[in-house]
Amino acid sequence: MTTKAFPHHLNVICLALLAASAAQAQTAPVAVPAAVPAEADKAAVEKVNIVGQAASLRSALDKQQAAQGVINVVHADAIGQLPDNNAAEALARLPGVSVERDQGEGRFVRVRGLGADYNAVNINGALTPASEAGRRAPGLDLVPAGLIRSLEVDKTPLPEHDANSLGGTVTVRTLSAFDQPGRLLTLDLGLNHDTNAGRTRPRGSVAFADRFLDGTLGVALALSADQRRFASDNVETGGGWDGEQLASYELRRYEITRERVGGALNIDFKPADGRHFYLRSFSSRLTDDEERQSAKVSFAAPQADGATGSGSVTRSLKARQEINRSSALVLGTVLREGDWKGELEGGLSRASEDKPNVISSSGFKASFTGLGFTDSQRPQLVAPDSVFNGSLYAFDKAKLQQSAATDRVRHVRMDLQRSLEAAGWDVDLKAGLKATRRDKDNDEETFAISAKQLTATGGGFTKTQLNMGNFLTADEPAYAWGRFGPGLDQAALRKLYSGLTLANFRDAVDSQTNDFRLKEDVDAGYLQARLEQGGTQLVTGVRLERSRFVADGFASTDDTLADVHSESTRHHWLPGVLLRQDLGNQTQLRAALTNSVVRPGFDQLSPGKVIDGDEATVGNPALKPLRSRNLDLGIEHRLARDASVSAYVFHKRIRDFAFQTDLAGTPGWEAFSHVSSFANGDAAKLTGLEVAYSQALRMLPAPFNGLIVGANASFVHSRATVGGYSGGTWTGRSISLPSQSDRSINLSVGWEGQGLSTRLALNHKSPYLLEVGDVLDAAQDRYVDTQNQLDFSMSLQLDKRWTLSLEALNLSNERYYVYQGSKARNAQYEQYGRSIKVGVKLAL
Repeated sequence: MTTKAFPHHLNVICLALLAASAAQAQTAPVAVPAAVPAEADKAAVEKVNIVGQAASLRSALDKQQAAQGVINVVHADAIGQLPDNNAAEALARLPGVSVERDQGEGRFVRVRGLGADYNAVNINGALTPASEAGRRAPGLDLVPAGLIRSLEVDKTPLPEHDANSLGGTVTVRTLSAFDQPGRLLTLDLGLNHDTNAGRTRPRGSVAFADRFLDGTLGVALALSADQRRFASDNVETGGGWDGEQLASYELRRYEITRERVGGALNIDFKPADGRHFYLRSFSSRLTDDEERQSAKVSFAAPQADGATGSGSVTRSLKARQEINRSSALVLGTVLREGDWKGELEGGLSRASEDKPNVISSSGFKASFTGLGFTDSQRPQLVAPDSVFNGSLYAFDKAKLQQSAATDRVRHVRMDLQRSLEAAGWDVDLKAGLKATRRDKDNDEETFAISAKQLTATGGGFTKTQLNMGNFLTADEPAYAWGRFGPGLDQAALRKLYSGLTLANFRDAVDSQTNDFRLKEDVDAGYLQARLEQGGTQLVTGVRLERSRFVADGFASTDDTLADVHSESTRHHWLPGVLLRQDLGNQTQLRAALTNSVVRPGFDQLSPGKVIDGDEATVGNPALKPLRSRNLDLGIEHRLARDASVSAYVFHKRIRDFAFQTDLAGTPGWEAFSHVSSFANGDAAKLTGLEVAYSQALRMLPAPFNGLIVGANASFVHSRATVGGYSGGTWTGRSISLPSQSDRSINLSVGWEGQGLSTRLALNHKSPYLLEVGDVLDAAQDRYVDTQNQLDFSMSLQLDKRWTLSLEALNLSNERYYVYQGSKARNAQYEQYGRSIKVGVKLAL
């Protein structure tokens, strides 16, 4: 491993955490668990502080078994250790859940084959906004795993729950002092190593929880800092195929430094039975520094595999820093008086993404003969040696950008519940109101620079000054699949651009039409009844949601700018019925008929419009929300304390499915050749089966009684209709829902005993539709090929306090392969190498 100096602020954090824990170890007496109030006694399942995979599994199964609807849980063990160091990847172990990865790291969560923007994420009850300008889905890589107590995926919403997810709602719960039988203090320090970049970086976290004032005041605090330096290799065509011939392809090498810093503070005050006041707070910052070297080969005429011809090579550099922030604060109280229970809660959350000084592209171009490629799936460069001579390239053009996106959510809710008995049934009647306000903004500035502008009279530069030889790195970029050629030096390019008056290069159309202000106000009320008798539990009710949407942006018509304003109001009645029938103490039958509604993605709702001649790109803020009627039916059986098996079937009918289309030839666009926009289609349908099994095999003879096995699988089939106009005539075709794998499988086998805990886990996803390339031509659609990721983790508990850990991710160096129409036609091929994490944990 190659270890470089750690960043100063991470050193300070890690040293501070270590000093605090050392002081605690020297001065604090051995903690005797404080008396737990009556409410906590009832909720507690275990009174001993057990750790490891079996402990996490048991806690998760307990919660799933007690739930009214269908939920899946990932639970940290009693020392606050998740089974994975990334929240999104921990969720990917659950049935029906998969993740979208960014540079090999899990980021966005899909549930039951539905894209991440169709699922909701909340942290401690506060809806988590999205930092990216065009998305609803927040990246879960923003949440350091060291802050998390549990992750839950609720797939059957009750009337009292928000109805803003089609697949499921992910709830992130951070540590609470009342989760613990006594004081908790842990310190976790470690290193992240990436084999592709050959770099090592630090990570650390500390968690503290205790109760004060005779056990009535609980305080929990968690801090986490994490940094990774990693790299990936890429080759992509961007869909540049003409039959079996290729028009262009691009080699890319990414070097990335990713840093996460986060904290969570939870305070609970229970002064008396029936009185609970709480504060939940969370804040995280993720900084991504990315540098991308690229070499793009463009043929004068499309070339076949193995053939050569003339063309150009453009060497380019992209360099950007993204600063993503997310924070949430929730204040609330739960009051009980006899048969009455009241809850009052208010919260606010904010996410932002700042890109302060982005070099989107800096291209240097030269022409050559003898250019070609081999291997259509992973195109390899065929070129003369002159291609690697940097002095032959001249500056062509560059694009600089700066942007800031914010997403703010505020909510207040009030719930009132009455418990009573009626005709032998235990009845809970519940009603509530909730108001949510969401504001999504984006501001972007774009500057386009061309060689013609820089060398024109008054431009101040000669062609010699703009020769690529003046901007080269000392060494060629590393690349996994052959020689890459000269690289561009970021510092030298920034020095070039810093001498320019950027206002003279502002692209007014891009700068204005990508700006928007969106407001989404939702007012909701519900009535709900829960009836229980013996082993039968029935929950029924109805939710009413009123939503008001306002969009403001800009339109450009042949470079003439104008304001755009749109607003709409909608009402949705959302009834629901959920039934749970206990067959003995260990088996439950569950059935649910629910309804949900999700607004389209913000990129689809953006009011921006660009009209250039007979072509146009148009957002559609008038899109209808997607409405889904959901049917779930299944059985779950608890085999033992640490074992369960379940099977669920589900069906969704989604009305007003939104998709990208071409509106040319339709009313208002008759004279246009191409109009890219979005439209609502007919109903989409999704049907699936989820099966899951997990067990600690205690019944086997030693040493096999330490085995822990898990398996789950999801089989999903979906159909939706998309289409567009050709010559004024509508043509439709059937597709699978984007991002939906027909088959997702998780297998894991672990062993723990004598202080040692190990796990080997496989995650499998079958191919899925990434995006519709052309609504009229299925051959342009892009698919992600089968993915199989193999991960290994191990921990060794040296004594009651010290634990060593090792995690090795992506052992098989799995590729990310996107193809266009046929598997032989590359759209993108990328590999990331392996990631290794080592650490030491001190629990006091």
